[in-house]
Amino acid sequence: MGWDHENGHAPGPVDSGHARLHELGYKQELKRDLSVISNFAFSFSIISVLTGITTLYNTGLTYGGTISMVYGWFIAGVFTMFVGLSMAEICSSYPTSGGLYYWSAKLAGNNWAPFASWLTGWFNIVGQWAVTTSVDFSLAQLISVIILLSTGGKNGGGYEASKYVIMCFHGGILLLHAIINSLPISVLSFFGQIAAAWNLLGVVVLMILIPSVAKQKASAEFVFTHFNTDNGEGIDSKAYIFVLGLLMSQYTLTGYDASAHMTEETKNADTNGPRGIISSIAISIIFGWGYLIGISFAVTNIPYLLSTDNDAGGYAIAEVFYLAFKDRYGSGVGGIVCLGIVAIAIFFCGMSSITSNSRMAYAFSRDGAMPFSSLWHKVNKQEVPINAVWLSAVAAFCMALTSLGSYVAFEAMVSIATIGLYIAYALPIFFRVTLARKSFVPGPFNLGRFGVLVGWVAVLWVATISILFSLPVAYPITKETLNYTPVAVGGLLILTISTWIFSARHWFTGPIKNLDDSN
Repeated sequence: MGWDHENGHAPGPVDSGHARLHELGYKQELKRDLSVISNFAFSFSIISVLTGITTLYNTGLTYGGTISMVYGWFIAGVFTMFVGLSMAEICSSYPTSGGLYYWSAKLAGNNWAPFASWLTGWFNIVGQWAVTTSVDFSLAQLISVIILLSTGGKNGGGYEASKYVIMCFHGGILLLHAIINSLPISVLSFFGQIAAAWNLLGVVVLMILIPSVAKQKASAEFVFTHFNTDNGEGIDSKAYIFVLGLLMSQYTLTGYDASAHMTEETKNADTNGPRGIISSIAISIIFGWGYLIGISFAVTNIPYLLSTDNDAGGYAIAEVFYLAFKDRYGSGVGGIVCLGIVAIAIFFCGMSSITSNSRMAYAFSRDGAMPFSSLWHKVNKQEVPINAVWLSAVAAFCMALTSLGSYVAFEAMVSIATIGLYIAYALPIFFRVTLARKSFVPGPFNLGRFGVLVGWVAVLWVATISILFSLPVAYPITKETLNYTPVAVGGLLILTISTWIFSARHWFTGPIKNLDDSN
């Protein structure tokens, strides 16, 4: 695996990523200003272990408890690394903002290219919008819990925000994210690096502080061997429960395609894009596990933490933080401050999500795949795809409106964020190990003879989780307990294929080169 060295801005050899983009037939329209650290920072702050683990900790506790989290994290982590390695290898060969859908077009061969890129692109962009929706909505929920605890808690007459107030918080957060993403990439890169540092430091502080402060600690035996089957959902099979508990880990470990979407703004992207993908996954696995174990040592009474009658209204991690400080110091203020650390990490996660969304929308519309494409791939004087930024914020706001009608329908958004995005990850890998098995020309970063084996493991894992996360999460199945994942993901699939059959196949030809002098 040969890695190039960065050349900075000094005159000399042409940037390898720039040269490769030119070979692929694209003009350099975005500002190539990101270092390998900045590229990593965007993916790392979207994966954001503080975001995923905190917001879905209730799911992990309900389905299996500490065992499904502590061991499930590694299972999901190892297989996620297989997916990441395969994506990194393809990214090295095709470093463009389009990322996954461009790769699918190149790897599926001339006959299948338009359909392959259409399917991958729509799953990727809708999956990304769903990620932004779920991240910013979960921040709105966390803010409401912080307000609840700060005003006395549920049992002390604290203020409980209605779903409309939470929706307003969500809109306000998205507005801030769109404004920040309208700034030049150099400013955004600075924010991205702060985000990565905040996530790293936040995890370290919380994983040490919470178990240290907690008066009542769980034993190591509890953390590493206690299996919670008391989920109240009518499920007794331990294997089934464990599988459902995996969702927390797999939901957290998504979003690293940001490194690919930022490649047209990254120096030497054919080596630094793959580096960003792999390092963001590896560091997230290590730090996420530390955070999970640290928090789990402060967990003693699972039914109480999940009860809607506790001070945090059933928000398990908030209750863990609050109780740890309240029992020790007679006041839960320290716990509320710790929740603030998490809230800032989630804010950065949503900010980076919009950055990644907008680059994908910019590239997809550059190739004419979106309605009003000419509008979305406009770049302003600062070389920022400004309209795509605001489109992504509006899309994420609209998707969250489902929560006003039914929280179960909103849960489907989280599942699109996980499964929809992973299907988009798996499609180009599938084409790489089947149709392009002999013709794929690797870039500087490659897996050599292991490329096909790693690719098959990645594809089979995505197929497995797509089935597992579509299983019912409670019995008996009613309209309240129905898992809407297959409905949401299946609906997206039907919509994408039907628009292809009735319309897009007549005009969408896949990625379009925009270099006038291209061959």
